[in-house]
Amino acid sequence: MTIKQDLINEVIEKEGGYVNDPDDSGLETNHGITLARAKAYGYGGRMDELPLSIAVDIYDSMYWQGISGDEMAILSEKITKEVFDTAVNTGVHRASIFLQKALNVLNDRERLYLDLSVDGVIGPNTLNALRCYVRRRNESVIVTVLNALQGAFYVELAEHREKDEKFLYGWIRNRVET
Repeated sequence: MTIKQDLINEVIEKEGGYVNDPDDSGLETNHGITLARAKAYGYGGRMDELPLSIAVDIYDSMYWQGISGDEMAILSEKITKEVFDTAVNTGVHRASIFLQKALNVLNDRERLYLDLSVDGVIGPNTLNALRCYVRRRNESVIVTVLNALQGAFYVELAEHREKDEKFLYGWIRNRVET
């Protein structure tokens, strides 16, 4: 099995099956795929009948490809795992921004690589900065920074949308590694 397959399987296991919680901003979900994502992918069926194979394809095409997962995994499986999981839960754009911000603040005032434009796209510049980072620094440190950013995001959500307080404990327990 590849790292991509392993990570997709882990996410699906964490997410579980069909859920239709009226307090969830994602509305109906199945295998962790929201109704909006399923529709954007082209799925027109009932969410409680979303085939696992389509969920896997969505994770691959919309999330894994969105974070340049194949290229990132060559550099660091540990960092890729964190960015992928964050992308699934907060969106590819936000997860990419978290990575770019973390790389910028951990580059020792541009002594390791130049600051990145924080544009939410993991392209050649972000991958090059990540390559430089993993050559010189501990991967666990950037994963900690990524988790801190993700946790702060969840706290802000709950502060601004009271209904999200219902989910905050689970988000922190299941998504923010300690």
